[in-house]
Amino acid sequence: MKLAARIGQVSPSLTLAISAKAKAMATEGLDVCSFSAGEPDFNTPDHVKEAAKTALDEGKTRYGPAAGEPKLREAIARKLQRDNGLTYDSSQVLVTNGGKQSLYNLMQVLIEPGDEVIIPSPYWVSYPDMVKLAGGTPVLVQTDASSNFKISPEQLRQAITPRTKLLVFNSPSNPTGMVYSPDEVRALAAVVVAADILVVSDEIYEKILYDGAEHLSIGAVSPEAFQRTIISNGFAKAYAMTGWRVGYLAGDPALIKAATSLQGHSTSNVCTFAQYGAIAALEGPQDCIGIMGAAFAERRKVMIDRLNAIPGFSCPTPGGAFYAFIQLDPALGLDSMDFCTTLLDQHYVATIPGVAFGASDCFRMSYATDLGTIEKGLDRLTQFVKSL
Repeated sequence: MKLAARIGQVSPSLTLAISAKAKAMATEGLDVCSFSAGEPDFNTPDHVKEAAKTALDEGKTRYGPAAGEPKLREAIARKLQRDNGLTYDSSQVLVTNGGKQSLYNLMQVLIEPGDEVIIPSPYWVSYPDMVKLAGGTPVLVQTDASSNFKISPEQLRQAITPRTKLLVFNSPSNPTGMVYSPDEVRALAAVVVAADILVVSDEIYEKILYDGAEHLSIGAVSPEAFQRTIISNGFAKAYAMTGWRVGYLAGDPALIKAATSLQGHSTSNVCTFAQYGAIAALEGPQDCIGIMGAAFAERRKVMIDRLNAIPGFSCPTPGGAFYAFIQLDPALGLDSMDFCTTLLDQHYVATIPGVAFGASDCFRMSYATDLGTIEKGLDRLTQFVKSL
């Protein structure tokens, strides 16, 4: 069977593949310590589950509008104004099957062959492939630990060409956990405005912050920045709703109308009763965010302290999300793929090689798991490195 050429440009998701392998090993009875998935280990808050149950009891199980339930779109618009200082009408919001679909829809309706999309590296695994599937060209701008894995205004300015259409901006970041300060966001926004390009701000980790870090949406910097900003977000991380598959896209009316039309021919509406759970997440008690955040902060300290005590490792302290991004000393003799593969196969510790994120000398560990697993996994990791 001859497949479409476009699929040959796409790499399988290493994060999903390794998570699946770790789960399969655990099913076989192996004692696997998994730090691979970007998924909170908390249960979805009770009031969110109750809202979905009520929606089921009330018969909210039928097809809905492709753009999302009107009440949820209104709640998202209120959230964007309240939390982010972004003024959108509910008609400028599209509810999607997770944050991932919001980004995929965006690339499909915005990017054409010949368009360039600037992506700071390390990057979330799906950004470049989404650009390629839309016929665009990913332009990867490399960062490293010396800049806390953040792109500078000068780097952005130098990467822009007459073909540049979009910047992908993610803060707090997956995989590094780094958070751009408000001043850094303002400086990047100035470059975006001066060059008259668009920016999609992936804000899925905005609620998971540490040590007084502050999240500033790039669209809130100025009216000029707002005009050029598209927001991608969702409920998976802040509300432990990964399996619910509810995300959203907010932006220019014409773009949202086009993305809604595309979604109408692909998945159509998001699961109806799940959307009522999302309404409760936004409009109900928010203490769940603080409870999870406090647990993540405790785990972060344990993991970062222990990682930096391992010879051959260097790990900056993340300001947000729930990831540690560790740089490997070349003296260890393994690149990230070989390191992570051997660690999983021989020591039953699942991590993600940095090559998946554009950094072959690093690997990612998620601390969205319990302290017992973290301690045991780090014991195994320490022994593995000593054996090298």
